[in-house]
Amino acid sequence: MSASQEDTSKVQKPKIPFYQDVDGFRIPGLFSAETYKSALGYKPRPDDLFIVTYPKCGTTWVQNIVACIFRDGKPFQSAMEFFTETPFLEMTGAQAAENMKRPGAIKFHLPYHMTPQSPDAKYIFVARNPKDCCVSFYHHTEGIPGYIFEGGEFDDFFELFINGEVDFGDYFDTLLSWYEHRNDPNVLFITYEQLQKDTKNNVLKIAEFLGPQYKEKLVKDEKILNDVILHSSFKFMKEHLNKHLQELDKIPKEVIVNNPEVPAGIRKLFSSDFKMAKKDSQTTFVRKESSFIKGNEQLGFAIISPNPDELMGEEDFDKEELYR
Repeated sequence: MSASQEDTSKVQKPKIPFYQDVDGFRIPGLFSAETYKSALGYKPRPDDLFIVTYPKCGTTWVQNIVACIFRDGKPFQSAMEFFTETPFLEMTGAQAAENMKRPGAIKFHLPYHMTPQSPDAKYIFVARNPKDCCVSFYHHTEGIPGYIFEGGEFDDFFELFINGEVDFGDYFDTLLSWYEHRNDPNVLFITYEQLQKDTKNNVLKIAEFLGPQYKEKLVKDEKILNDVILHSSFKFMKEHLNKHLQELDKIPKEVIVNNPEVPAGIRKLFSSDFKMAKKDSQTTFVRKESSFIKGNEQLGFAIISPNPDELMGEEDFDKEELYR
């Protein structure tokens, strides 16, 4: 065997997270396929509220904002409340929504055409800069034992991400499917970046979407508004995460088993490891992103460089990681 052949034989195949395909759609490998299918068949009630995102785009942040609005500024008191009052339906199944305390919110990570639809239900879709999403999604996947991806390389995950081969499918397919419905009367389309830039006014926008009575209460009582912002903040959620995680053993196993949201927690990441990915793949990604962002600067994440080469540096980055 030649030296070059020997070197080639030593090249390891890319590490792939543990996924499963259900009717052509990829979900976490440890989810129940039957439970997932039941979620797709859920029949929305007229008072249902859905919080829909691609993974790692601000789901938990908006779940807590909505919950605090409904609770007059009071946060969740336990992990049990969080998982039962804002159920992740692809993991928990339709019954979790049917039994959910109302008012509450149902969480989904699906494109528009796959999300249970009703003209009487309401849908909040949260988008996020795809580069930030990709980096956060990598750390999320690498840090959760159920994915069997510990020590996985970002380059390998990045290739999966840009090809739509991660769980919950293609970022742009999900984004575009909901963007087309951004002006529907029962859809509120917001971005993570808008929430970061002007949290107060976007909390009020969410409250108004939930119902005029909710916005009116926040406008009239500044303490409640401030409590909503405080108790849904990353700082507050970080401080209370450990306490809530300690309670997880008290929650019925079927509700949280292999739930990727629990050990990962919430991250607030700025694009960093994105720059470490392969140049050719990044160029393709930037062009794909540009084709969507052009003319949609109001989304707040039109911050890419006009020259893809400027994204390719090997320098160190500042990264704020609040918790997982």
